[in-house]
Amino acid sequence: MLIGDSGVGKTCVLIRFKDGAFLSGSFISTVGIDFRNKFITVDGKKVKLQIWDTAGQERFRSITHAYYRDAHALLLLYDVGRRKTFENTRAWLSEIKEYAPQGAVVILLGNKCDLTKERQVKREDGEKLAAEYNVPFIETSAKSGMNIDLAFEAASRELMNIESSMNGNGPNQNNRFEIRQYVSGKEQKPGCCG
Repeated sequence: MLIGDSGVGKTCVLIRFKDGAFLSGSFISTVGIDFRNKFITVDGKKVKLQIWDTAGQERFRSITHAYYRDAHALLLLYDVGRRKTFENTRAWLSEIKEYAPQGAVVILLGNKCDLTKERQVKREDGEKLAAEYNVPFIETSAKSGMNIDLAFEAASRELMNIESSMNGNGPNQNNRFEIRQYVSGKEQKPGCCG
């Protein structure tokens, strides 16, 4: 599930991931909720992702809350060029805690990192908040495609790891998948954006 304030780029992230395209031009808000399916291969296994794109406006919150309970993973986005969207992530994280299943995978995404001149949120701020809530952090750009695939792949790998552990087929503790290490090892850093 993609969540976050209106205008942070949730739909653009989804379209970039699903179709490899960037929605440029005028901004059109998602009304309520929409979803897309995509098959990816993770560690040789074909995985079907059903990705829900939610409206960020307050008036649609009661609708989107109903979808939290079925979410296995939530990608929480803020816009690095709009400080207010970052400040609102704490409220979104509270909603996740209240409405999402315990153990759902949560990843914090600082989107629009290609907007270097307009940046209002430092990378370190995002890293600090993510550490405080014990969630992985990735800076992304739907425009350039930077780290978009990584965000979905990391969530998918973590879900597969959780499922494997629950079925008793999990790797031993020495080989356990660690999402934060995986993300930090694979993430392209801003500066290669824009």
